[in-house]
Amino acid sequence: MANALVEKILQVDHMVWGYLNVRWHNDVLDVVMPFIRNQWTWSPLYLFLLLFMPRRFGRNGWLWCATFLITFGIGDQVSASLLKPLFGRIRPCNDPYFSGIVHIIVPCGGGKSFPSSHATNHFALAIFTGITLGRFARWVWPAALLWATIVAYAQVYVGVHYPLDVFCGGILGVCIGMLTGTIFNRKLKLT
Repeated sequence: MANALVEKILQVDHMVWGYLNVRWHNDVLDVVMPFIRNQWTWSPLYLFLLLFMPRRFGRNGWLWCATFLITFGIGDQVSASLLKPLFGRIRPCNDPYFSGIVHIIVPCGGGKSFPSSHATNHFALAIFTGITLGRFARWVWPAALLWATIVAYAQVYVGVHYPLDVFCGGILGVCIGMLTGTIFNRKLKLT
């Protein structure tokens, strides 16, 4: 029974992947999506936060920056060092079954696929940011969630992850961001 359920979930995952990666690609997104998923694209945002938060919130701003980095570290370690070796799922761009149809537009890499570390990290940071800064500006929550969602989608679009990888990575990231954001607000709350 459990094996049949897992097989059905994987069938749906592969079917959705086929649409998102193989059928629904175009020349504009082929240029935009690698840019969106690239860590250097978001460096100006991270630099801005590292400069803005201490300037605006003083000591607690520095602690916010440290917790932001800790949130990233937890997400990355749990997804990449703990769960990927445990599950060992091969990336679609490395899967011989899909080699003839995968629309790969970035280097594939040799690492494992489940869960997506990009999705885990970006959702963890988005939720942490929403919880800690959302009360200062209502636009923070939708902007942070949109950012994480687009990065996660880009991972499927470029051919390095399946939808289930980014969905579960996103859920993991949400849990991590909720944990660190809640702890930060209880202990240090920005004023």
